[in-house]
Amino acid sequence: MPITPATAAHSSSSNGTAEAILLELVDENGVTTGTAEKLAAHQPPGQLHRAFSVFLFDDHGRLLLQQRALAKYHSPGVWSNTCCGHPYPGEAPFAAAARRTYEELGVSPSLLAEAGTVRYNHPDPASGLVEQEFNHLFVGLVQTSPRPDPEEVAATAFVTAAELAKRHARDTFSSWFTTVLDAARPAVRELTGPSAGW
Repeated sequence: MPITPATAAHSSSSNGTAEAILLELVDENGVTTGTAEKLAAHQPPGQLHRAFSVFLFDDHGRLLLQQRALAKYHSPGVWSNTCCGHPYPGEAPFAAAARRTYEELGVSPSLLAEAGTVRYNHPDPASGLVEQEFNHLFVGLVQTSPRPDPEEVAATAFVTAAELAKRHARDTFSSWFTTVLDAARPAVRELTGPSAGW
């Protein structure tokens, strides 16, 4: 993993214990206001924090989905977009998106572009946690096969727009999936072209 000042500050401590994961709290305009521990930020009613969502497509215009690992404390086993997560405090969302995509899926996008932001408040009934997020969206291309980390990802699938509609009706997806996909659609259509159907 590339080492930056932000990532170096959040690696394991010298005695082998992991440090608490901090998120960057923001106001309604996305301006940083402080930090909070990750789980605390997701406790009801939730604290507005910075996040990112990545949508990667193959050369055929198919979206790479991931099924979140069953052991995750938040939204385990549900399907979602290619990758999502939280920048470390002081870490640029673009850098965090590229870092987590590699950590979770073992791929580095051949193209990654900003696709706007979306703010939402999504309670997760299953876990009782709340997603209060100011989310930075990214779209891009992937040209290598995923090699997912099983602690993060249970399964992956490349889907067309039509296949996604069928899967979405059948399977459980993350509470934020539709919100972030709809917000990213203009950039997705620009990336994949009209024939892909997004």
